[in-house]
Amino acid sequence: MFKILTFFLIGLFLAMLFVNVYFRAKVLKTYGRLVKNRVEFGAAHVFNRKKMEEEILPKYPDQRQDILDFSNHMQYSIKMASVLIALITAMGALLMYFNN
Repeated sequence: MFKILTFFLIGLFLAMLFVNVYFRAKVLKTYGRLVKNRVEFGAAHVFNRKKMEEEILPKYPDQRQDILDFSNHMQYSIKMASVLIALITAMGALLMYFNN
């Protein structure tokens, strides 16, 4: 049982690494286009869709898709990372329990 949990935990760490690299590449690609077009907005806009639609999207109609892609990628990567961290913590707790 200990070996199975250990391999599962290693798999979760690798999944966390993959998610980090994958979304970092996607986010940085979109972020580069936004910087090139001088689009500016804050974290509050990324996590509040209504605020984004009211304040930012009307100012930058040509970059609408890039702004929405950036926001969606950021939100999804944070959700995935949170789930993986919770799973890693749970597996670590199980390993500590079964190690004794």
